Amino acid sequence: LPVQPRQHRNGGHRTPAQHSSRHKEPQGESHPQEESPPSPEEEASLPYRIEKSEIYGRYLVASRQLEPGELLITEEPLAIGPCVSGDPVCLGCYRPVSLAADQYRCPGCAWPLCGPSCSGLGHRHGHTAAECQLYGGRRAAAGELLTDRAGPAEVRDLYELVMIVRILLLRQHEPEQFQLIARMESHTEERRQNAVLWQHYEEKVVQRLRREWQLEDLPAEQVHEVCGILDVNCFEIGQNGSKARTLYPSAFLLAHDCRPNTAHTDDPGSFAILLRTSRRVREREALTLSYAYTLQGTLKRRSFMHEGKLFWCRCERCADPRELGSDCSALVCSACREGTVRALEPLEQAGDWGCDRCPHRVGSEDLERLLDRINNDLESIDVHDIPGLERFLLRYQNVLRPNHYLLLSAKYSLCQIYGRIEGYLLPEMSPEDIARKETYCREFLEIVDILDPGLTRLRGRPSLGITLPRSECIFLTLGLIMYELHAPVMVLAQMGMQRGQISRQEFQRRLKEVVRLLQTSRDILCLEPEGSTEHAMGMAAADALIKMGC
Repeated sequence: LPVQPRQHRNGGHRTPAQHSSRHKEPQGESHPQEESPPSPEEEASLPYRIEKSEIYGRYLVASRQLEPGELLITEEPLAIGPCVSGDPVCLGCYRPVSLAADQYRCPGCAWPLCGPSCSGLGHRHGHTAAECQLYGGRRAAAGELLTDRAGPAEVRDLYELVMIVRILLLRQHEPEQFQLIARMESHTEERRQNAVLWQHYEEKVVQRLRREWQLEDLPAEQVHEVCGILDVNCFEIGQNGSKARTLYPSAFLLAHDCRPNTAHTDDPGSFAILLRTSRRVREREALTLSYAYTLQGTLKRRSFMHEGKLFWCRCERCADPRELGSDCSALVCSACREGTVRALEPLEQAGDWGCDRCPHRVGSEDLERLLDRINNDLESIDVHDIPGLERFLLRYQNVLRPNHYLLLSAKYSLCQIYGRIEGYLLPEMSPEDIARKETYCREFLEIVDILDPGLTRLRGRPSLGITLPRSECIFLTLGLIMYELHAPVMVLAQMGMQRGQISRQEFQRRLKEVVRLLQTSRDILCLEPEGSTEHAMGMAAADALIKMGC
């Protein structure tokens, strides 16, 4: 019922509209090695082409008009490894493991694994012999530290090293793969100017590898370069309980926009990315992804991108105090109680927020502290606690406007758990609770239509299972809202007909809506790779349609 993070963060590129003289893109020509140019025949067949600018670097644009759902890119990762979340995972398949004494461990290096028959053992996308040999010679400084006595920071620091080490191993074992990674943007000079960021990687990565792991031959500058490449270009993926971060050969070239025109998923077997258009894209329009959480507010979204990608987003949504009409950041004025508080200058991160009806102002730092406090309150509520989530909505209804992203987060959870947990199964629910589920689904879809219109998993994504905080996961994975909505619409229609509360004509209208919801959910989810939970749910929607005679 909670949701699995699938944020697919990526990219060292922003759209040309996002240029800022304070954060210029490095030149495209600065890469150690450029890929060979495609032949004229290959270039003509691609739905996109690479544009290059001395200001913006390289980015992808549509080579013709693209329709929603067109497959743009399918490619396997150049490198893959655990996420930097502090959650212990198997080094072969990236599914969760424990650090308890009875957890199976690799005989060669003592790192926790899911079991001796893990499909990723010896596989290039998993725990290779070269990696095992390197860790095996450093058991006391690596795998043997991963016990249930290790603190979260120590666990996180060790798992952060895995993908960095894997990329550095490619230098020796797969130099061509390494060169494809080395050409990616790292923003090393910009990162060097960030003392806190640079010191973190110097102490936790560079010095640990060179001193504690005795890899003195690793050039410190190259290790920093790899750290930068990962921060700027990696995707976070996961299917069926796994969670990993990856680098892809060309998908990293997509530009950023907080209202993107593509959507993507990954194959659960090969970890390949499948990137599709999510709406119609004009010829020569930049192909975009969102590097941040789509439904998060502007203040937090821009801060996240600056910390990880080293630029301040200046897209149309970020520049609009009303966020294109979604008002995902709007608060109730604490002074007059009638007005709405929004950013006065959204592109000024430290700027004030003000009421639209009175002179009241709020500083951005004070606002961030308020949002963090409310977020922590939400995090403290168990994901299955329906009364607790409903009380959260009531507690902050006079603080946050209805579309605020923190309220949307709670509503998102309620969309999924109403009808699915003991005491709130659909046959047991009151008409009021069923109607509430329908309302939350519709409110959520209304925002989706504004922020991410088109053929996107934001509308049809199933829940899997999480370890990250709920308020972040909603913006990373986003659920099966259209599928969830069809059930309350159907049940309330049947109740209304049986009780004589609606006409036959109205009943037929609602059935048509149920069919439309299932069809759209099916069409979106069946684009997902076979073997994924999404695809299985799409097939369930298709089966429901067959049973309805559609």
